[in-house]
Amino acid sequence: MIITHTKGRGKKIHLHLDGEYQITTDIDFWAEHFIKDGTDIDEDEWQNLVEKINVKKAVNKCYDLLSRRDHSIKELRTKLLRTVDENSAEIAINRMIEYGYLDDEKFAKVLIKHLRDDKKMSSSFIKKEMYARGISSDIINELFEEEEIDNTSSVCELILTKYARKLTQEGGKDKVFAALMRKGFSYSDIKEAFYLIENEEYQQ
Repeated sequence: MIITHTKGRGKKIHLHLDGEYQITTDIDFWAEHFIKDGTDIDEDEWQNLVEKINVKKAVNKCYDLLSRRDHSIKELRTKLLRTVDENSAEIAINRMIEYGYLDDEKFAKVLIKHLRDDKKMSSSFIKKEMYARGISSDIINELFEEEEIDNTSSVCELILTKYARKLTQEGGKDKVFAALMRKGFSYSDIKEAFYLIENEEYQQ
């Protein structure tokens, strides 16, 4: 098989075998793995080159996604598989783990803090969200032993901020009660929060 290349837009390099287009890479990869036009390569050499191209594509996609926000391993894998093959995705993910850019435990610690402190979510909602993002039950259980989550305090803050205006409406308390339960807070936590607020016992 005779390999040749042509330049595409920007940094793209298109590779051809026997005159037919096969795959696109970039000028940086081609500079590192350059093969002179007209070189006769066999199937094993070609497949090896294709694998390297696909892995580089997967690694670049990882950098792009992780530069925007942190991801769990499951989240990153799901997004990668939309555009790259499974083998390339796994190699890229393992590299991100090796480089320290992908760590489910660190990711989970940041997530639990964000959902607890910024979003005022219930412990049950936080656990559900962590499971959905592919965090292992071992990590979740360990973090919930370390982190203190005061559901009643979160409910009080939500009542006094997000739902304060709704309370002034007709049937407001029932509506707020329902909204809080949809967030995963228990009936007892909500009832206690209202008791503390109504009796001026809650201190922010």
